Amino acid sequence: MRVLALILAGGQGTRLSVLSQKRAKPAVPFAGKYRIIDFTLSNCVNSGIFDIGIATQYRPRSLNDHIRTGRPWDLDRMHGGVTMLQPYEVSPGIQPWYRGTADAVYQNRDFVQHHRPTMTLILSGDHVYKMDYSPLLAYHQAQQAALTVCAFRVPLAEASRFGVLIEDPDRPGRVSGFEEKPKHPKSDLISMGIYVFDTSTLLKLLDEDAADPQSKHDFGHDILPKMVAEGYRVFCYHFDGYWVDVGTVQAYWEAHMDLLEEKPPLNLLDRSWIIHTRSEERPPVNIRTGASIGHSLISDGCVIEGAVEYSVLSPGVWVKKGAIVRSSIIMTDAVIDEMAVVDRAILDKNVHIGTRARVGCGDEMGVPNETDPALHTGITLIGKNTAIPPQMAIGRNCVIAGDIPAHAFTNLTLESGKTIDSIKDQDLDVLESRAFSRSFPGS
Repeated sequence: MRVLALILAGGQGTRLSVLSQKRAKPAVPFAGKYRIIDFTLSNCVNSGIFDIGIATQYRPRSLNDHIRTGRPWDLDRMHGGVTMLQPYEVSPGIQPWYRGTADAVYQNRDFVQHHRPTMTLILSGDHVYKMDYSPLLAYHQAQQAALTVCAFRVPLAEASRFGVLIEDPDRPGRVSGFEEKPKHPKSDLISMGIYVFDTSTLLKLLDEDAADPQSKHDFGHDILPKMVAEGYRVFCYHFDGYWVDVGTVQAYWEAHMDLLEEKPPLNLLDRSWIIHTRSEERPPVNIRTGASIGHSLISDGCVIEGAVEYSVLSPGVWVKKGAIVRSSIIMTDAVIDEMAVVDRAILDKNVHIGTRARVGCGDEMGVPNETDPALHTGITLIGKNTAIPPQMAIGRNCVIAGDIPAHAFTNLTLESGKTIDSIKDQDLDVLESRAFSRSFPGS
């Protein structure tokens, strides 16, 4: 049995707002020291799969820098290992970009054929879970399946966000129907976006799909429905562990809060299934006299002088004296100055919160964001490298883009639900009238 894993990691991840402004979704930091893709990569190597291709497209630099030769995952090998698969122009005038998930594999069919796998494992690079793929592959072989889809049960009200599987009641495990993101799902069994293909069947279907001008060239929209309709042996493999598609801000924040439970559903301390990552050397955590930490994950290099509650801090975060961080996700090298308060917020790398500034203040938890109505549970986001000046008040469900200097915000207060995509000095007068007020209700 020869297995090749292909990880689809080119997603733009627009629903993650400013977190994917400068990076692909699989490269977004997670749980302090990791990136989202670390979970899929670690699942592969922990399952004994060392032939891996990663298809990238949108802003791949951060992902490429993180993975490099694959050494942290034992993938820097003479034979096999990890290969970054970026789209490239094969003929003048022909669009090289991947048109969909199936097209991403089709454009790398020579890579698949070079490895000559009997089975091809298609994975997503933006899911958080721990899974041994060996039983899945054994199940696929035992069923003599053309395709096996990993399946997961969700509340029926949430099933419309996913591809929905219909299992044949007379033949357990056999898939008799499939709908991609239906408005009215008929089942709570959804596709996890994890596929095991018989490789010869996969290549045949990809050739047919590439020749179809009506196709969206997507596994969920085109390949899977076609296989079910044409009577291919399609089976589902039930997974009952922890699995989260962290494709939205709410899901991303909730997955972090899951890690802070007394018995977290995703156990990062499990030495039998290590999540590998590339980590830079940082000094130990420095907890100063008077600091307070509760129910939090604190990474190497952090300096804690203030209070941290129910939060996740990436390496190098500095919470200064009198500052309070609660129910928040703070990424690498962010600084929270004296007496500042960060509540229910996500701060990207190198964000600087000035003295006595307040991020996530007021009682207007349910005011939806003006540009992203899905942001309506009180979570405020601040993009990479942005500096918030002293004493600024930022409300709930706000979004501030990256690379905004502190002087652009002087003496301003941002109301709940507002978005700032970017600021230029000459635009300040417009911004003051559109998005800001001098007083903050409920602050």
